[in-house]
Amino acid sequence: MPLPANTALDRLRIGSAPDSWGVWFPDDPQQVPWSRFLDEVSQSGYDWIELGPYGYLPTDPDRLTEEVGKRGLRVSAGTVFTALHRGPAVWDETWAHVSQVAALTRAMGAGHLVVIPSFWRDDKTAELIEPSELTAEQWKHLTTGMERLARDVREHYGLGIVVHPHADTHIDTERHVERFLDATDPELVSLCLDTGHYAYCGGDSVKLIETYGERIGYLHLKQVDPEVLASVIAEGTPFGPAVRQGVMCEPPLGVPEMEPVLTAAQGLGVDLFAIVEQDMYPCPPDQPLPIAQRTRRFLRSCGA
Repeated sequence: MPLPANTALDRLRIGSAPDSWGVWFPDDPQQVPWSRFLDEVSQSGYDWIELGPYGYLPTDPDRLTEEVGKRGLRVSAGTVFTALHRGPAVWDETWAHVSQVAALTRAMGAGHLVVIPSFWRDDKTAELIEPSELTAEQWKHLTTGMERLARDVREHYGLGIVVHPHADTHIDTERHVERFLDATDPELVSLCLDTGHYAYCGGDSVKLIETYGERIGYLHLKQVDPEVLASVIAEGTPFGPAVRQGVMCEPPLGVPEMEPVLTAAQGLGVDLFAIVEQDMYPCPPDQPLPIAQRTRRFLRSCGA
């Protein structure tokens, strides 16, 4: 049953992330310094942040705890990229990276690790890395590898993984997302639903929440400019250049409509992080703050 339109979205914990400040890499001269990000995300009225690319924020737990604490912030999750579809040969390298991020994530008191599949074309150069479709064997590597990752992350760090469908990766469209969910253990593997990426790839976030609600463990809030997206699809533009063209936009200017997504998520009856992420790498340093402030006001107007 749909919730009343005026329902307070009290099960959603709203935050933001370095991505909303144009941060995609641990170190890049086009990105704002980490201290400015922390200052401005706090100034915008958010309580929660993600770690972003490992190495962008300080990696010493004591220092990072001090820096976020004095700004009234807390950490909701860390993020890792994985290429588990390539099979057991990549496990040791994957685990070494995951362990670094997971250790810092746990030290910051967070409970989630956002896992993004590797890109099949480079997000900075748009160079084709591998085919966009996986073979049956690669799908098996991906799903069993993700379950192994979930077990090991839980056992060693006490964290749950949430897998992030993402443009230009092998988990992107509704078909791929459903195939992935149907092939993985619900007790181990949950989903980070990014509303912008899912719309970018043709998916319906409300439908996904209503169909696979028990698998939704985390949200990224994002919108897509439908006019720019139409051009991106028509021209086959890779994700990185599409972002530079402004394919991701601030709410409520794009799709999906945010209120029904938030209401559907509230209707699950569980506490969920809902982290604002507006891809806009690269961007002028003065651009993110006013967008973040407007977005936070908009989400409050929705009851979140």
